[in-house]
Amino acid sequence: MKVVRPQSDAAENSRHNIRLLGRMLGQVIEATEGERVFDTIETLRRTAVRFRREGREVDGKVLEQRVRRLRGNDPNSVARAFSYFLHLANIAEDRDQNRAQREQMLADPEPPRGSLRDAMARLKAQGVGPARVRRLLAEACVMPVLTAHPTEVQRKSTLDAHREIAALVAQREQPLTEDERAELDLALLGRVATLWQTRMLRYTRLTVADEIENALSYYRSTFLSVVPRLYADLGKLLHLDGPQRPFAAPAEPLQPFLRMGSWIGGDRDGNPNVDAGTLERALLRQATVLFEHYLQEVHTLGAELSITTLLIGVEPALRQLADSGGDDSPHRRDEPYRRALVGIYARLAATAQRLTGQELARRATYPAEPYGDPRELAADLAVIAASLAEHQGAPIARLRLTGLRQAVEVFGFHLATVDLRQSSDVHERTLAELFTRAGAQWQGKPVDYAALDEDERVALLRAELAHARPLFSPWLSYSDETARELTVLRAAAAARDRYGKQAVRQTIVSHTETLSDLLEVLVLQKEAGLIAPAGQDPAPEDGLMVVPLFETIPDLERGPAIMAAWLALPEIRRRVKLAQADTQEVMLGYSDSNKDGGFLTSNWSLYRAERALVDVFSKANVRLRLFHGRGGSVGRGGGSSFDAILAQPPGTVAGQLRLTEQGEVIQSKYKDAEVGRWHLELLVAATLESSLAPKAEAASAEDAHMAQHGAAMDFLSDHARRSYRDLVYGTAGFTDYFFAATPISEIAGLNIGSRPASRKQGQRIEDLRAIPWGFSWAQCRLMLTGWYGVGSAMQAYVEDGTEGAPRTRRARLDQLRDMAEHWPALRTLLSNMEMVLAKSDLAIAAQYAQLVPKRGVRERIFGQIQAEHARTVAMLRQLTRRDLLADNPALQASLRERFAYIDPLNYLQIELIKRHRALLARGAEPDPRVQSAIHLTINGIAAGLRNSG
Repeated sequence: MKVVRPQSDAAENSRHNIRLLGRMLGQVIEATEGERVFDTIETLRRTAVRFRREGREVDGKVLEQRVRRLRGNDPNSVARAFSYFLHLANIAEDRDQNRAQREQMLADPEPPRGSLRDAMARLKAQGVGPARVRRLLAEACVMPVLTAHPTEVQRKSTLDAHREIAALVAQREQPLTEDERAELDLALLGRVATLWQTRMLRYTRLTVADEIENALSYYRSTFLSVVPRLYADLGKLLHLDGPQRPFAAPAEPLQPFLRMGSWIGGDRDGNPNVDAGTLERALLRQATVLFEHYLQEVHTLGAELSITTLLIGVEPALRQLADSGGDDSPHRRDEPYRRALVGIYARLAATAQRLTGQELARRATYPAEPYGDPRELAADLAVIAASLAEHQGAPIARLRLTGLRQAVEVFGFHLATVDLRQSSDVHERTLAELFTRAGAQWQGKPVDYAALDEDERVALLRAELAHARPLFSPWLSYSDETARELTVLRAAAAARDRYGKQAVRQTIVSHTETLSDLLEVLVLQKEAGLIAPAGQDPAPEDGLMVVPLFETIPDLERGPAIMAAWLALPEIRRRVKLAQADTQEVMLGYSDSNKDGGFLTSNWSLYRAERALVDVFSKANVRLRLFHGRGGSVGRGGGSSFDAILAQPPGTVAGQLRLTEQGEVIQSKYKDAEVGRWHLELLVAATLESSLAPKAEAASAEDAHMAQHGAAMDFLSDHARRSYRDLVYGTAGFTDYFFAATPISEIAGLNIGSRPASRKQGQRIEDLRAIPWGFSWAQCRLMLTGWYGVGSAMQAYVEDGTEGAPRTRRARLDQLRDMAEHWPALRTLLSNMEMVLAKSDLAIAAQYAQLVPKRGVRERIFGQIQAEHARTVAMLRQLTRRDLLADNPALQASLRERFAYIDPLNYLQIELIKRHRALLARGAEPDPRVQSAIHLTINGIAAGLRNSG
């Protein structure tokens, strides 16, 4: 009989841990801040909880009044208390997710949806066997790319405390004696006290070096251990290894298809703080962390492999490796594995010294030759594995050696691939200066690159690529921008020589609008010595793959034609074939397309661009790899990655997938090893399913959806875009409303990233970066970037229709219902939108609107937003025939619980912004305590909403 834990039990377990941690936080606050502060916080908490449970307007007024009366340091204490409670609630919920998943696996023989076991079972049912999966993986690329886009408002010290608390909560669920539980609770109380006494905010803005270190903490806690485990689990499912033959030789490491990527240190677009030095630092620190891991693993292996030749034989190759290791200790004469590992350790230490310039060995080593590349290290480890397998030691190899071998295959000597990224206009200016300073001639005249039209630029750049002679001269001086760009490219070339080709593989061109934008980067690579001189065929992995980033709606529409022209150039096609293994990557931007055209139009434009790109690449016989520039919030492509991958048009995945992991989403997914492992498994499982599902069937279904509903989606997209742009770019006073009714100005002063919030000085929506744009709307609980325009578009379609639409209102509504139920593209979009609408709160947003000084502007614009919100909720209810999240009671309950703790932070933020702006209006100096409290509320609201950046 199958036993499944009731949902109410799961929710109760989560609430138990939340209450436990909340009670401990209360004890710490009372002991540290005193009874008066504790009573103030507790009164606010009870009022907020009552307001959420009973919905009485009087409780809302009381909450607002009590917040208004806070003085002195009390606003900071209140903000910290509610923020930390939400942090602790997140820890409890994450732990409950881990436990629930494990209990489901124990109680239910069916694997959970999204797991590798489930994906393999589904593929098997469709006639896809392990051999076909292995063929796909041999050419696949799945790469989460960590970025430093600034919506992560938590310090590393805070995140470290979170990990300690999470570990203790997990321990507390084990069988314990009364004394053990009491001791554990004391330890947990100590960790909560440490959290309370740790500064939540940064005093100074994050540097790129800080961002590098923050990202590396996730490798130590999660990726270095979890990624090899994931490969091992997949290997078992592919029958490469298994407990049914415990003494059979462990499978050879899988070819690395799942790797890690990073933008941190190489993403220069709009960030003047990123240069050659930050690229070099990122790669150096990555290598340092990696070699520390390798050295620790080899050292531990040396302690574990105590096998003696007095009891078991070894292979001649192992004996030879041991004899060449330099360890002549008589104590280990009969322990060849240990002697071999002493030699490997010495060579690793020498390699680390050569690559990082640091002495990373934790014990004295013998003089040894450094490894030339990771393959040499892998070969030595393979000798050990082969000897163990031949002499009944396969179970021993699986303990640690198998994981280390897989890690070497995946991480090499570089850890993560660092992308370069720069805006196309910077490339254009750099190249224009090089042509001018070189005195280059074109068609008998000096080159004025900026004055050339597109056809002339393409012809000039192609001719330049055919020349071996450089434009750059060491005898000439250049502007800082040009010098910086060339230095970065030279640093990339040096890094590839030092750490391996995988260290830097892509250079991404932001704002790609023309073919010349891509050719410019190849010419600059030639100048930096990254690509082969003219007349030579490129070698495999020669140079950096030039990756266009299509961001705005017009860019997405032009993208397929640009890529068709790019692949039609003979020299490019040859480069793609020989240097890029017939693979070309294209990056799609979710944030800027949303900011440009709104939620629905952004998603539909991305979908159409992907379909068109599949056709272009199919005709060119080139493998397409899409790089999804997704963010944390739904407005920036957030939501379930698993559902998003499965909802991609047929042919767009095909074993090739890169996607960004940004902001606070990185810590929510990867700060915990088990949660991180699950998210990586979801990516791999979705990639396998999407890539290997019967293509003819999927393509036929998709063509049918497009034929039936494409015109309806076009109508919805056009109408939603007009609604959105009319509000944002066409409504008088909207800019004033936005900068007054959201904490955008205060966010810009929060030290959460090294990148400026705006591309230019001043208050223009067009110049504002998409990330703080969306983050601001989340803070004031409107989440406008995740829904605006959808309601009016659907209402217009149902009421009026379009050419070719069903004739009656009821038939058009039924059509939308059918699309929402059966078309993955729309189903996923509406699911994400539903979550956003459930997190929005118009009553609180109305309080933020009161910050707008002009009453007419305030009432007109907020009234417009309010009306569209009501339309969108109403239309979604008509399509789904239920209330928001009625099909997900667990999420409903979770949101209700945390809203009671987010609400006071919103009310407090509003009050503090009023005080802060009043001081500025009088020309007075800002109050540091008020500024600090505002930033604390930003931290807490972001933690409570979880995916707001």
